[in-house]
Amino acid sequence: MSRKLTSVERVNIVLNGGIPDRVPVDLHNFLMTAEASGLPFPEYFQSGEAMAEGQIKAWKEFGHDVLLLENGTVALAEACGCKVEYTEGSAPVHISPVINSLDDVDKLVMPDPYKAHPLVENLKSTQIVAKEIGDQAFIMGRADQGPFSLASMLVGLETFLLALAFPENKDKLLKLFDFCLDVVYSYAIAQKEQGAHMTSIGESLSGPDVCSPKVYKEYEWGYAKQLVDRLKASNMPLAYHICGNATRIVSDMAETGAAVLELDYKCDLPSIKQATLGKSTILGVLDPSGVLALGSPELVTQKVREELEILAPGGGLILGPGCALPPKTPVENIHAMIETAHKYGRYTPEGELVRVG
Repeated sequence: MSRKLTSVERVNIVLNGGIPDRVPVDLHNFLMTAEASGLPFPEYFQSGEAMAEGQIKAWKEFGHDVLLLENGTVALAEACGCKVEYTEGSAPVHISPVINSLDDVDKLVMPDPYKAHPLVENLKSTQIVAKEIGDQAFIMGRADQGPFSLASMLVGLETFLLALAFPENKDKLLKLFDFCLDVVYSYAIAQKEQGAHMTSIGESLSGPDVCSPKVYKEYEWGYAKQLVDRLKASNMPLAYHICGNATRIVSDMAETGAAVLELDYKCDLPSIKQATLGKSTILGVLDPSGVLALGSPELVTQKVREELEILAPGGGLILGPGCALPPKTPVENIHAMIETAHKYGRYTPEGELVRVG
């Protein structure tokens, strides 16, 4: 009998284009771990020790392959000087920018990820989790937002989106993106240094639900490609997340060379499978709210099986939520997701799913 794969081995086989024993499973559960901790959310999300303890506890209960470590979507913005509010019952939120004009880009200060709050706490969380279970579970230490989304926070969303509409602003925007690229890269490398196997960025603002594919290709794509290439040179794979219906740009996303595309349930599954096969691994794409948080275990099982049938053949899939799970997601639904994936996500050596009677 062959030796059972560890989660790290299983995920690496998928990332390298191979066929593992079964489809790996991811949990985007940082809000769930905060809820389960019993601590006030503001305290939890500013404590590396608490976040690590929450993630390890969840892993011991659910046995998922991929742990996604973060404290929300505004860590880099706060580190760069934006005003952020830590709220009860949810992730931290962006309140105000650090500059009010593209003419002030030179006033921005590069944060040191080992000194700036809350990056130092997030890195502490990664270090603890990697040290304790990094040989058993695949650790994805998020590098927070990508250059496009971070830029919008630093200068303010309204100012940013308005600037995109006028070609004369392009040089100033690119200068801001250059700064943001360096910020994201520095944090991503720090995640690697703390033991993360992979890093991740979110760029949902650049997706078709907000910006046109033309804007995506003109401003976002090149910076995603640069980040992928710089991280590859440091042997750090990148997962690239865009919420909403990103079907129209998935081919372009794959062309960045990102190892993983974190995609949402709104995407057309056959289309994204075709666009990524042999190029990138899909992570997702279950509906975190309508199915996993609000559905029944039976609905979860149904949706997992439907996704596996379309996205699993030939490899290239890590199954999980398409975005963050709500804090009060029922644990029985998480168990249903993972148990169904383990039962129906097993592979033949040829990359087809094992048929279960």
